[in-house]
Amino acid sequence: MAESDGPRRRIKQIEVMVSETIRETHDTTTVVFFTGNDRLDYKPGHFLMIDPHQFPALDRFTAYLEDQKGRKEPPRAYSLYSAPHEQYLATTVKEETYQSGVTRYPPLLSPLLVNRLPVGTKVVVTGFTGPYTLPDDIESRTDHVVHICAGSGSVPNMSILKYAQVHHPTIRHTFLYGNKTWADVIYAKQLRAMRDAHPDTLTVVHALSREQKSDSAELIVHGRVSSELVRTYVPDTDSAEFFVCGPGITKWDTLRAQEAGTTPSPRFLESTLAVLDDLGIKKDKIHRESYG
Repeated sequence: MAESDGPRRRIKQIEVMVSETIRETHDTTTVVFFTGNDRLDYKPGHFLMIDPHQFPALDRFTAYLEDQKGRKEPPRAYSLYSAPHEQYLATTVKEETYQSGVTRYPPLLSPLLVNRLPVGTKVVVTGFTGPYTLPDDIESRTDHVVHICAGSGSVPNMSILKYAQVHHPTIRHTFLYGNKTWADVIYAKQLRAMRDAHPDTLTVVHALSREQKSDSAELIVHGRVSSELVRTYVPDTDSAEFFVCGPGITKWDTLRAQEAGTTPSPRFLESTLAVLDDLGIKKDKIHRESYG
């Protein structure tokens, strides 16, 4: 689920139908929607909203959580995997989990979207919005876009990358993708195919924090995204434009830290922004979106 900085554009409700579900990893599914061939007005990187109240199977869970929280359950935001030029609408959802003592409430919508959404299901989505998008004037801003993602933070960046390869083919891309293990990598096959099709303009680097793995067909490093990693694969940091997306500190992290009298520990987003600050990257060259 995405949270973004900045203003939102005017949005509308659209009824779509699930035409395909694609299992990406053990806990992640891409949901492809049939839209009735309507022209969809959105930008690469936008997200849509899905209201859990439309699913009868969730009624009792929704009611319980609303009693516990004392408020109505809001729609959830999911970044689009599809790009505007593609003839389908798709989002990729990672299943949220409940961890005792860590997560305040069990997840409501993502388990259904990942595991129990049959083809043919009609869904009302609200879209499309969010400031984490590829600027229209990207070619006048840079010739090198650097994607730094973790986990499902790759979703909007894939939309941006697919769109840019078609509409801005001269721009170079470096995709630095952090995950715990290779089994957690979303879009591994897609990224490989895109890299093979555009070897001169796309470099993909996988950073695995909990696994040492070698693969002759992939560029894999052990560890997390660091200043050294960015320097190695992005020597032209001053002229590059950075798109950073991944888990960030949530309001529950902040509340839990306040209750303990501490400060919340940085997550991927905060750690990566610190790396870019250490490298002297100007803030107006950094686009960011948090998940959590």
